[in-house]
Amino acid sequence: MAFKILVVDNEKSHCRMLSAVLSEAGFEVTIAGDGVEAVAAVDKRPFDIVLMDIRMPRMGGIEALKQIREKSPEVVIIIMTAYASVGTAVEALKSGAHDYLTKPLDIEELKLLVNKALDHKKLQQENRLLKERLGMKFGFDNIIGESKSMKALFETLSLVAPSEAAVLIQSESGTGKELIANAIHENSLRSDKPFIKVNCAALPEPLLESELFGHEKGAFTGAVRQKQGRFLMADTGSVFLDEIGEMPLSIQAKMLRVLQEKEFSPVGSSKTVKVDIRIIAATNKNLEEEISKKRFREDLFYRLNVVNVMIPCLRERLDDIMLLADFFLEQYTKKNNRLIRGFSPATVDLLKQYHWPGNVRELENAVERAVILARGEWIQPGDLPESMVSPDRDRGRGDATPGRSLKEMEKQMILRTLEETGGNRTRAAGILGISRRTLQLRLKEYGLNP
Repeated sequence: MAFKILVVDNEKSHCRMLSAVLSEAGFEVTIAGDGVEAVAAVDKRPFDIVLMDIRMPRMGGIEALKQIREKSPEVVIIIMTAYASVGTAVEALKSGAHDYLTKPLDIEELKLLVNKALDHKKLQQENRLLKERLGMKFGFDNIIGESKSMKALFETLSLVAPSEAAVLIQSESGTGKELIANAIHENSLRSDKPFIKVNCAALPEPLLESELFGHEKGAFTGAVRQKQGRFLMADTGSVFLDEIGEMPLSIQAKMLRVLQEKEFSPVGSSKTVKVDIRIIAATNKNLEEEISKKRFREDLFYRLNVVNVMIPCLRERLDDIMLLADFFLEQYTKKNNRLIRGFSPATVDLLKQYHWPGNVRELENAVERAVILARGEWIQPGDLPESMVSPDRDRGRGDATPGRSLKEMEKQMILRTLEETGGNRTRAAGILGISRRTLQLRLKEYGLNP
């Protein structure tokens, strides 16, 4: 079945030319003379693509675009304009246009852009069908993936989410563990109940204990009033414990009681508090290895690991790299009001070959940086971080100079990553695949201010 294109332009000769070119290419073409006719046409039948001029009588392209998007959110709209200006094009893109073309049109560029738009639409439809087949209520709009490993992950989530089982999400840093936790909660029977998140690596032991379990007035110095803990706040809902591998052993013992008995005592209180919560935990550590080193309780691990969800790292899902890159490109071009059409072939090759130690988070940061620094309509290799393009960086794997100790190489990689992130330790830790606390300990070992 032929794809349907609506051509909207008040210049009849231009409409006839476009209709002939697109019909010859195998598309089913309908013509509208202005925005009013275009909106009416979309009301009557669905279209795959709307190719529309900006300047028209009665209703211009921007207003028609907004009304068409409301009626048919999935239609792909390409704007044409003889009045090429940054302001006009940005307004069109911010209003929901997929892309734009300037008059007089380059026919080959038109065909290329139309085919690219259809690829985008096909991908939208495939994602929607996949989600419908899995019965997912939660939109996986921010969980991008068409690779075999990601489809397997979606299948697992569809089975796990409706259950009441504790879930342990394991993966490297930067893979999107929080997004997966959100998806599990939103597809659970508790989706309309609280979803409370706690980063176990962000707080020192006393504060973390108080944050989780609450405390009584006077329980410790500075406890001037009673405080309700996160577990009580999440009653009847779910709690997401991120970086649970960083949880101190003393708190792990109390955590075990929550999982086993669904109860706990606030700090400084002998009173027992009952709660009905589902625990979703995540870590970038190998907890079985932590158990062997006596840094994590074995009994707690088995209570958390009722269902184990493994998120594939980015280098294991190479088919998704450009899918993700295009998603971030669209997001950050709109956010920064930039007119960037895509990635040059050399940049695509570089993105596909890079090792991505920081996973999806590193890719997002790289694309955001490139959008800001790009000088033309296409992102070039030079717009990416130096660590990705410099040949002596070994595609993000480190500088393996013979004769250097592993400790020296580790130090060099940490300092180099901090330099590239402008000293942002949270981002550096994510790229390196370690927790912020581990990074601080390493800096302390190097004699630097942690």
